[in-house]
Amino acid sequence: MKTIITSTAEGTGSLFDLRFGRAAWFCLFDDETGDVKFVENENINASSGAGTKAVEKVAEMGVSKVISGDFGPKAKELLEKFNIQMVILKDDNNTIQNIINNLKS
Repeated sequence: MKTIITSTAEGTGSLFDLRFGRAAWFCLFDDETGDVKFVENENINASSGAGTKAVEKVAEMGVSKVISGDFGPKAKELLEKFNIQMVILKDDNNTIQNIINNLKS
């Protein structure tokens, strides 16, 4: 299963980003292969619709789950439509590696 984790920067030592549509990076973690890939969020500075554009991007990547701190109402609606699970974490001191380790256990 592929999971997106919102990240403040590229790299597993980076901090978790509480924002979904405005996150700087998306960490794509594949729990079947263990692969970790970072994708820059090209919609971070969109004047509007950053959340819905982010949902379209993660849906294209075949993601089953998104871990972030918050989802706007339009993004939530679209994620539900695409049957993508939303997991909300509130700890912005968490690193991407810690979250990946928790997913593995």
